[in-house]
Formats: sequence, C-alpha cells, structure tokens
Amino acid sequence: MGSVRKRSILAVWKDVIFAIFVRQIRSKFNDKLGVSWSVVSPLIFIMVLTLIRGSIDGGETHTLPTFFFMVYGILLIRFFMETLSVISSSINSSKPLFAFRQVQPISAVIAIALFELLSRIVVVICIFIIAYFLRVEISISNLLGVMFCFFQIWILATSIGLLLSLIICYIPEVNKVRTLLLRPLIFISGAFFSLQDIPPELWKYFTWNPILHAIEYSRHFAYSTYSIDGLDIMYLNFVTLIFFFFSLCCYHATWKHAINR
Repeated sequence: MGSVRKRSILAVWKDVIFAIFVRQIRSKFNDKLGVSWSVVSPLIFIMVLTLIRGSIDGGETHTLPTFFFMVYGILLIRFFMETLSVISSSINSSKPLFAFRQVQPISAVIAIALFELLSRIVVVICIFIIAYFLRVEISISNLLGVMFCFFQIWILATSIGLLLSLIICYIPEVNKVRTLLLRPLIFISGAFFSLQDIPPELWKYFTWNPILHAIEYSRHFAYSTYSIDGLDIMYLNFVTLIFFFFSLCCYHATWKHAINR
C-alpha cells in the first residue's frame, strides 16, 4: 500500500496561493486586449496630461521632465485605486473556493495582491522602454527610494482593500459607493500637480493624504532636485503600518463569520 505524503501547512498555503494566482491571470487576461490594455490605458492618460501640462511648463515641471512627472503621479494613483478595488472584491469573488478547507480568504487576498504588484511592474518597465524610444531623459537618483514608495502604496491599498472586503461581507452596499469614494483621490493626491503648485497656507488640506506623500517622494527619489517641502515620509510609514496591522487584526477577528454571511 502506498504511503500518503504529508505536507506542511506552509507548503499547502503556498500551493493554494499559486493556484489562485494562476486563476487570477486567466480571468484578467482572457481577452486579446487584456495584456496590452494594461499598458495602453495609463500611457494614453499620461500622454494627454503631459501634452496639456507640457504646453504650460515647456516640457519641464519642477526640475523633472513633464512626462515622468505624470508617470509617477498617474501610475501610483492608478496602482492604489485598482489594487484597492480588486482586493475589496476578493473575498466575495472567491467564496466558491472556500468550500475547500485548505483555502482561506487571506490566501485569495495575497494572491490577487501579488498579481497586481507583478502586473504593475511589467507596466512600469514597458513605459520606461517607451520613454527611452521617445528620447525622454530617464533619471533615477535613488532606485530603492522609488521602489519603497511603490511598495508602500501596494501595502496601503491591500490593507484598506482587505478592510473593505470584510465590510462588504456584512454591508454589500458599500461596494456600490466604493468607486464614488475613490474618484476624488485623483484630484487630491498630486497625480497631475505638485504640492509646490499650491499656496503653503493650503497645504494642510492636502498633506493628510498619505498617497500624496508617496507620489511626491517617488518624484524626489527619481530626481533629487525635486522639492519635498511640506512632506514627511515618516507620516506615510506610520499610516501604512497602522492600516496594515489594523486590517490584519480585523481579519483575524472576523474572517470565519464574514465568509458565512
């Protein structure tokens, strides 16, 4: 009689996450435009805003090329909004999988979050390649700093998305107003403007937003001459950690009841 091979909990968890990851790839790119649209959509947005702002600034915005000024702003805000949106729907969309005892909601959250991170990395690489062929000056003074800002946005979006995903299990109507709540972020997060464009006496109405700090610091880490007056990266770190640990605590306390709603 053949022996049954026992696997560790960690090995089972890894296989579950990988299976959900593959499932997410198939569902995301099940049409011909799936992969290309992930690059084309933000690129069109960036090019249009670059033409508008470039006509005002002459191609250079606060010491960095207008194209890359828009790249960091648009990519980060879209990364935040799209990651938060898919994570907030992850528990409900994966409920049929929870019939298998090996599959837990956190596995779906991790798999989907990893997919969003990796797909965004591909988009960034493609846009930098396009910038190279367009002969736009490429400069990254602090690569680790830029990566850190992207990572912070990813953690923050995943944490808030996990909280919303749990809330939606109890109050499904929240999912309907989620998009309306996210849209204003484009206009208050520095996606297509700098904090330096605003009078200092009005900064307090914008600096509460951690996404603004991430976007502005990513520009500074890419071009060290870019001003970060009025910003504080420790505030970004603090807010991200608070949401990260709070979302995990809420998940630990409610996930079993949430998936049975």
